[in-house]
Amino acid sequence: MSPDSLILAALIVPLAGAVLIGLAGRFSPNLREAVTLVTAGLLIFVVWSLLPTVYDGGRPSAQLAEVLPGIDIAFRVEPLGMMFAALASGLWLVNSIYSIGYMRGNQEKKQTRFYVLFAVSLAATMGIAFSANLFTLFLFYEALTLSTYPLVSHKGDAATVKSARVYLGILISASIGLLLPAIIWTYSVAGTGDFRMGGILEGVIEGPAVGLLLGLFVFGAAKAAVMPVHRWLPAAMVAPTPVSALLHAVAVVKAGVFTITKVIVYIFGVDFLFSEPSSSWLFYAACFTIIAASVVALRQQNLKRLLAYSTIAQLSYVVMAAAILKPLAEVGAAIHMLAHAFGKITLFFAAGAIYTASKKTELAQLRGIGRRMPITMTAFTIGALSMIGVPPTGGFVSKWYILAGAFQADNYIALATIIASTALNAAYFLPIVYVVWFEKDATPPGKEHGEAPFAAVLALALTAALTIAFFVYSAPAYELESQLVRAAS
Repeated sequence: MSPDSLILAALIVPLAGAVLIGLAGRFSPNLREAVTLVTAGLLIFVVWSLLPTVYDGGRPSAQLAEVLPGIDIAFRVEPLGMMFAALASGLWLVNSIYSIGYMRGNQEKKQTRFYVLFAVSLAATMGIAFSANLFTLFLFYEALTLSTYPLVSHKGDAATVKSARVYLGILISASIGLLLPAIIWTYSVAGTGDFRMGGILEGVIEGPAVGLLLGLFVFGAAKAAVMPVHRWLPAAMVAPTPVSALLHAVAVVKAGVFTITKVIVYIFGVDFLFSEPSSSWLFYAACFTIIAASVVALRQQNLKRLLAYSTIAQLSYVVMAAAILKPLAEVGAAIHMLAHAFGKITLFFAAGAIYTASKKTELAQLRGIGRRMPITMTAFTIGALSMIGVPPTGGFVSKWYILAGAFQADNYIALATIIASTALNAAYFLPIVYVVWFEKDATPPGKEHGEAPFAAVLALALTAALTIAFFVYSAPAYELESQLVRAAS
């Protein structure tokens, strides 16, 4: 199969899988889950088959349809999108393994619909990753929002539906009210919305208009959760844990920061944006979000809400790194998407395993739980250390590149922000680690428990191992994303 055909296959495989999962669910849960795992494995094969071509400098492309003159549904694989697609496809398989243990362990209803919509969400994610222009990106960005809404509202009770409507309302309002006007504005002044190295806006827009257009893109891509368009993310914590993992690590929030980074690199162009003073606000907005969200996380007593605010802060690391507008920082922004994904999915898997095994959700309930769930809490500890940025975890690698970019730019505000947020991360994660390992077991008599079902424990052990492996073997990611720097220089 040619690289160009592989792009379309990456869209077709999860969609076809969704249909087959729906059909298999009518016969047996085992068949349904087998189809899910096979589909996820096949998507990995298809997407990762593109890696050698992209590493060699190739940029496969495919056009699906011309909607209007000059406005196409088209795809093109470049390093940033390749990394996003490889990450999402790989973690889908691990998340599917975890979902089997979680959904069965909690006897969740509508499991077939859950797996079907998960597959549709991955198809939308592939479309975002491989989009060749703003129009295509917008279509699949909206498809991702709509396909994840039923997943967020999965439980179906009144409180869950209310929170899910907040999720849907903020994301749709932002994309229609801000992102779409930004895209139309770009097409009108540049005559195209194609992603091109060096950008398409230099010479056609200048002055305060640059900062305004950048604002429409950044806040329109609300999935990145830059404050104040972040409230959808804590609201979405009503979802089952595998969905939270999808939101925080696999697809949704990564789609937001991916969109912002891609717009900076391929629509504005790093050099052009750096030369425009009106764009400098983005850096400060990202720094504020990092610190503010970390402070809010410090006050949380519910584990999933703490992880949600931690995600908001970690996402803005990517935005801040991209806004530093220096080569190493741009590479750091891309690599932090990987490091955060491995660490945060591990933390959510652990939170879900704790809930499945013990129904505990509050920090005060976790005292001594490490003795009952040693594998789960070891994985949690690894994920927490990665969020702080402690070696040997992936979070150290990405922070290294972001710090290097900050030094490259002599940006002492970025340095101070990273130092302060690292201290805050330690302030809310390390006490949890201490409590679960070193305090007396708080489990009431008669409610003893062990680990979660094997599939869930296997998945979180795999992601914890990936978090450490990325520290040792991050060179391929650096080599892929450094193509952006070489192409821009």
